[in-house]
This record gives sequence, C-alpha cells and structure tokens, in this order.
Amino acid sequence: VQLQACGGGLVQPGGSLRLSCAASGSILSISTMGWYRQAPGKQREVVASIGRGGNTNFADAVKGRFTISRDNAKNTVYLQMNSLKPEDTAVYYCNAGGTMFTDWDTSSFESWGQGTQLTVSS
Repeated sequence: VQLQACGGGLVQPGGSLRLSCAASGSILSISTMGWYRQAPGKQREVVASIGRGGNTNFADAVKGRFTISRDNAKNTVYLQMNSLKPEDTAVYYCNAGGTMFTDWDTSSFESWGQGTQLTVSS
C-alpha cells in the first residue's frame, strides 16, 4: 500500500494550509489514518489521527487549530491547519494501517507517506 502526501509549502504565521494523503494499492480496509511531523533535530511526533468511524485524537500542541478528516471512499486523509505558528514548521508524514489483499489471502499493513515540508515563516 502506497501513501502519497501533498499540500505542503511556505505559509506566514497565522495562515492556513491543508494537507492531503491518498492511499492506493490492494486495500481491503483502512482502520486508522494519521499525521506525524518531524522538525529539524527532533523526533517524529504524532500530530493527529482518525479512526474509520471518525473518532479523532490530537496532540496538545495543535488542539483547536488543526482538524483531521478522511474520505473512506477515496482512502484519503486530510489535515486542515489553521492559525499556523513557526513551531509548526516540520516535515509532515501521513500514516495508515489496515488490511490489504495478498495473492491468496489478506494481511495487515502499515504504510508511511513520503513526507511534505511545511514552513511557517514571515
């Protein structure tokens, strides 16, 4: 299963941006989809996640500013980021886990997108 993320860029403080990430491949179902980020010199951290039924979780640093949503028909997850701050600058990675078809059976999977750069600066 492959994940393709897009939507990063350069944004001024206080601005907004939306990231999207589409999963493709022999997908039977996707359970949890999420976004992580990694700033220079720091470890990768979870930003937000969403279950298949729509239950969401957010890191404290982004609560009230970011929202996560998904389109199950399109196997796509979105991250709407508002009121962006310089400390949100990072490479953002999408993640998805679920069940995929194999040649004769099914198997669980966990996949990562390639990362998309967000820079918040004036």
